[in-house]
Amino acid sequence: MVGNIEQGVLGKTHVVRLTLTCLVAGGHLLLEDFPGTGKTMLARALANTMSGSHARIQFTPDLLPSDVTGVTVFDQHASRFDFHPGAVFHNLLLADEINRASPKTQSALLEVMEEGHVTVDGVTHSVPQPFMVIATQNPIEQAGTYRLPEAQLDRFLIKTSVGYPDAESTEALLRSSQVRDRASLVSPVVDGATVTRMAAHADAIHVDDAIITYVRRLAEASREHPDVRVGLSPRGALALVRVAKVWAAADGRGHVVPQDVASLCEPVLNHRLILRPEAAFSDVQVESVIADVVASVSAPTGRS
Repeated sequence: MVGNIEQGVLGKTHVVRLTLTCLVAGGHLLLEDFPGTGKTMLARALANTMSGSHARIQFTPDLLPSDVTGVTVFDQHASRFDFHPGAVFHNLLLADEINRASPKTQSALLEVMEEGHVTVDGVTHSVPQPFMVIATQNPIEQAGTYRLPEAQLDRFLIKTSVGYPDAESTEALLRSSQVRDRASLVSPVVDGATVTRMAAHADAIHVDDAIITYVRRLAEASREHPDVRVGLSPRGALALVRVAKVWAAADGRGHVVPQDVASLCEPVLNHRLILRPEAAFSDVQVESVIADVVASVSAPTGRS
């Protein structure tokens, strides 16, 4: 699957692996980067590699919550109310430039991202499974953006950036400039049932008690760091265990090792830690804080 998606996104193996890890773990992905770096292309390449349904919605300041979740409309001929589903009723939803919409519209995704269903006019409607949201956002310093609330950020399993391609990939991209839509080169190789089986296999991966203690100590260390106001939540610690199990399964192992956890701390923690105002004013980067946290906790030795 990694090689299939890389037909659309060149030279980004690590980011593609994180994206697939998020899919198999049953989570949602937040991509933050500058315009033109391939965020939307990555999301569309993933959508094309899976045979399920997918949709794209462009978040704009005038977008309404009902555009996302759906709306109930009265049918005069049938004398009844009919539900018209919104964009979330697909296996994969690309929420493009999510931080350009109003906070109210952003919050419309909260329930469906956490519960797998939406409630409209008191009626609950389930979305198809598997279900994944890939949201892209421009850096918050750019004009016309709204900061995502912490409650919604915590719903994303992983946050990462695509970044600029390396020299070799850039030249390959330029040589094939006649290809306007690289995501169209990607063909389906899995279906929803396959993803569900992969998720079940990942769930069965063994996590030793020493690894559990390691994750717990990392969470505590994040809360005790002097530059951190809000550290890793229990939901975040669970997310770290979930992605570590998928990472181990992808490497063909039946158990999680400490390196799985340590290598995934940055994409799992970087949108969950809230720095103290004085640290933010001093230009302390959350990535350096995460590196401090990982370095401060001794990893278990041995097989675990």
